[in-house]
Amino acid sequence: MNKTINDLWQARQFIKSSIRNEFVTRVVRSRLGLVWIVIYPLAQVAIYAFVLSALMTAKLPGLQTAYAYPIYLTSGIMAWTLFSEVVGRCLNVFIENSNLLKKMAFPRLALPAIVTGSAMLNNTLLFLSVLLIFAILGHTPTLSLLWLPILTLLLLMLALGLGLALGLLNVFFRDVGQLVSIALQFGFWLTPIVYTLDLFPPTYQKMLHINPMTGIVQGYQAVLVFGRTPDWQILIYPALFAIMALSLAVFLYSRAIDEVVDVL
Repeated sequence: MNKTINDLWQARQFIKSSIRNEFVTRVVRSRLGLVWIVIYPLAQVAIYAFVLSALMTAKLPGLQTAYAYPIYLTSGIMAWTLFSEVVGRCLNVFIENSNLLKKMAFPRLALPAIVTGSAMLNNTLLFLSVLLIFAILGHTPTLSLLWLPILTLLLLMLALGLGLALGLLNVFFRDVGQLVSIALQFGFWLTPIVYTLDLFPPTYQKMLHINPMTGIVQGYQAVLVFGRTPDWQILIYPALFAIMALSLAVFLYSRAIDEVVDVL
C-alpha cells in the first residue's frame, strides 16, 4: 500500500496535467465553456422544482423563503452529481484508456485519481455557482458550511471505492457497466433528494437508510439548507460502507490489475 501511495506521489505531475488538460479541452471545445459544467444539474433542479415545488415547499417549514424547495433540491443534486460522476467515469476508466495502459508505464491508480480530481474540480465550480444562486434567492449558508469538506471527503471515499471496484469488474464482465447505469438511476430515487424522508413511515425511512448516500445527502442538506451541524449518527453507516468499498477496491486492484491490460 505504501508503494502504491509513493507511486501516485511520483506521478502527481502527470495527474495534475491530465486534470488540467481535460478541463481546458472541455472548455475550449464548447462555446458555452464553463456553463455546461453547472447547467445540467441546475436544469434538473429547475425541472423538479417546477413539477413538485407547490407540493414539497410545505414539507420544509424550517426555511423561511419562497424558494425553500429549489434550495433543498440543489443541495442534494450537488452531492449526487459528484457521486454519480466519479462512479460513472471510474466504471469505464480502464476500458477507455486501454491504449494508454498498453503503451505507457505509470501507476494504474493514476487513472481513477484523474477522474476523481476532474470530478472534484467540476463540483467546486458547481458549488461556487450554487452559493451565488443561494445569495440571489436570499439564502445565506452559515458557518456550518465548514463541515462540507468532511462530507465531501466521505462522499469521495464511497464513490471512489465503488467506482474502482466496479470499474475493475467491468473489464472482465462488461454487463457490469449496464447494471450500474440502471442502479444509479434507482439510487437517485432511493436517496432523499427530490423528497424528504418524513414523507414515509419510520419503517420505510430505515429501509432508505440502507442506501449509504442517504446519510451523506442529509448531511449536505443540514449544512447547506438548514445551516446546522450534520447528524453524525446517520453518517456512521456511510463511513463504514465507504471503508468497506475502498477495502474491496484495493483487494480487487491488487489481484486483478496485472490481468487488466491482457484482457483489454
